[in-house]
Amino acid sequence: MSLLLGIIYLSFISLGLPDALLGAAWPDMYPEFQVPVSYAGMISMIIAFGTIISSLQSDRLTKKFGTGKVTAVSVGITAFALWGFSISHSFWMLCLWAIPYGLGAGSVDASLNNYVALHYASKHMSWLHCMWGVGVTLGPYIMGAVLTGGATWNSGYRIISLLQIVLTAVLVFSFPKWKKQSGSEEEQAKSKSLSLREIIAIPGAKAIMLCFFCYCAVEQTTMLWASSYLNLAKGVDAETAASFAGMFCIGITIGRGINGFIAMKLKDAQMIRMGQAIIFAGILIMLLPFGKTASLIGFSLIGLGCAPVYPCIIHSTPEHFGAERSQAIIGVQMASAYIGTCLMPPLFGLIANHISIRLLPVYLLILLVLMTYMHELLNRRK
Repeated sequence: MSLLLGIIYLSFISLGLPDALLGAAWPDMYPEFQVPVSYAGMISMIIAFGTIISSLQSDRLTKKFGTGKVTAVSVGITAFALWGFSISHSFWMLCLWAIPYGLGAGSVDASLNNYVALHYASKHMSWLHCMWGVGVTLGPYIMGAVLTGGATWNSGYRIISLLQIVLTAVLVFSFPKWKKQSGSEEEQAKSKSLSLREIIAIPGAKAIMLCFFCYCAVEQTTMLWASSYLNLAKGVDAETAASFAGMFCIGITIGRGINGFIAMKLKDAQMIRMGQAIIFAGILIMLLPFGKTASLIGFSLIGLGCAPVYPCIIHSTPEHFGAERSQAIIGVQMASAYIGTCLMPPLFGLIANHISIRLLPVYLLILLVLMTYMHELLNRRK
């Protein structure tokens, strides 16, 4: 494995570290700020809004500065924002620091994913997203260890910030490595940056955006509502429900590790279809009257099915749209993903509140059918 690929693997772990940090630290944070527990949603929305804006700018920034510089600066901005979180003692300060946090996350996500899609095999995309899952798991673990050790949540954010600063330094020293492997990037730099209207007008762009939107809606809605569904609809006790909701995330992470090996044999489109079929099997088990254990198995299957979809959609983007357009398309894909993440879980919350939480499998099935249809529409273009 090349040194640059090792640095990219490290970057993906680092990208995941802060992602679940707010949720892990919030029970200790909100009493200090004297705000309702629901205010965590406001911070998440500010971060997501910043991420959407920077994702849409990733094409322009990458063509002008190159992936290495965009990644280093973005990780540096995220490190700065996390340090800002660590010195915050009021809610409005957190909201202020959430702006650079979101802006740093979006462009690095789109830029790095595109770089890997252009230069490396599909197996690496699966393994890199598995490393992101490792980072997401490690973040709350670090925060938990800090809080258990008697320190405050501020120290947890400071540790993650320092880790991001170290990665920024590594990325800065690796600039020559990025330049050596930038043949496709030079080809991209020669092409002009596209406006949002021009990107959406590209044949197939709407299909891949909707496909990605639906995938992220399935993933995040399941992640947020699995525990409540098991507890309220199936009568599973709260502790077991929470641990099996965690199994969904573990299923995604382990699944991506395994999928790296399967990707050596199957094409991206086959991997995506396999994932969609496993998600469908999981939803079907939940819909049938099989009881508690079946629902627990159903959620685990949905997690395993989700594993190949995200990395394989991204990896197939240059194949569908060409190297010169892939960065622009991946930028809008990421923006679609964050919009799906923001809108669809709260929408199901309204359905659960006003109708019934038992409709979760039906809601997921509708999203899966739309995702599958859009993916097949995209493949028919080839």
